[in-house]
Amino acid sequence: MGPPTENSASPSPIDRRAAAGLMGPLTGLVALAGSAILAVDRTRMRVDGKDDGSPVTEADLAADRIIADGLHRLAPDIPALSEERVAQARAGCAEVFFLIDPLDGTKEFVAGRNEFTVNLALVVKGTPLLGIIGAPALGLIWRGLVGQGAERLATGRGSEQGNEHGFGPPQPIRTRPFPPPGHPWIAAVSRSHGDAATEAFIDRRPGAIRERLGSAIKLAKVAEGAVDIYPRLAPTSEWDIAAGHAVVTAAGGKITDATGGELRFGQGTKKGAKDFIVPAFIAWGDPRAA
Repeated sequence: MGPPTENSASPSPIDRRAAAGLMGPLTGLVALAGSAILAVDRTRMRVDGKDDGSPVTEADLAADRIIADGLHRLAPDIPALSEERVAQARAGCAEVFFLIDPLDGTKEFVAGRNEFTVNLALVVKGTPLLGIIGAPALGLIWRGLVGQGAERLATGRGSEQGNEHGFGPPQPIRTRPFPPPGHPWIAAVSRSHGDAATEAFIDRRPGAIRERLGSAIKLAKVAEGAVDIYPRLAPTSEWDIAAGHAVVTAAGGKITDATGGELRFGQGTKKGAKDFIVPAFIAWGDPRAA
């Protein structure tokens, strides 16, 4: 991803050089978590319901254990907030923390589809600095470091190596310019979580082509220039989008709230999972369109 550069902004608890040093080991950790997910027999696994009605499986929990153990080993001084351990969250008290969704797209996973991901982000002062999205069933990882670029790697489907030797050469990725007036643009939309406000937003752009996808793959497709925009004008959780936020930003795009404002992460911890809600967001491939 090129040589590290110092952050010229105000002093940070962790700078890009330190984050860049973590990128390789964290990528291996995401790959290992993905391998654990693929090892689960979807036809026989147990599926439970969480308090919010969403499903959780043994694959979610296996991936979460691998990531928790790995982060404790790699960066023991940095707190971690995971979807599966949100009751233990103290991210709101930390300027630097990891934000994890060990299996994003559990509904896709349970349904037998391949559009599920492992999401890991490093958040600094409320903004994702580093993000990794692993799609183990597709054999792909997208990763990015803000200010330094983004790239895609092939992992070798089902690889258990989980390190740089199991990856193909990294391919730089970049968002694409927004189509000029009169030309169709492509909007990523959720396969499992449609909502009226998002559909109305897209309908106001005549000629838009909907690309239905699952999990954080929608954000990865914005980052690599395959789609132009991903609007989600309904609530979602911070761990669903933090890694993609970093990858899209590193690739040249921008993610805003519904009014074009900045998103902030890790702001609430006192009342549990509902405090980690993002009311709405829009991922723009071309930041000039935001």
